[in-house]
Amino acid sequence: MLASPAFAATGAASTGGAAGFLVSVAPLILIFVIFYFLLIRPQQRRMKQHQAMIGAVKKNDIVVTGGGIVGKVTKVDETEVEIEIAQGVRVKALKATLSDIRPHGAKPAND
Repeated sequence: MLASPAFAATGAASTGGAAGFLVSVAPLILIFVIFYFLLIRPQQRRMKQHQAMIGAVKKNDIVVTGGGIVGKVTKVDETEVEIEIAQGVRVKALKATLSDIRPHGAKPAND
């Protein structure tokens, strides 16, 4: 005969039903926990700090926009700021596009 007999799996492989499932899912849970503490949580903290920084923008602050424009804030609205980038040159920018607020001792780019 050319065909070998097929052997059915013994009950030993299926006895650890819940324990086997837990052992197979544990690495996925561990990876998620590591991603949460190393990537997701720090990013959420940075976003909260950035939102607080944008909310605290006031007149005469030196800001940097997302496009790299550095200037002094001359007017603050609820969603927009007016930035003086050179003497007599003012532009309006959305608060959401501000990437940094520099210390008061820093000078604007063109001063």
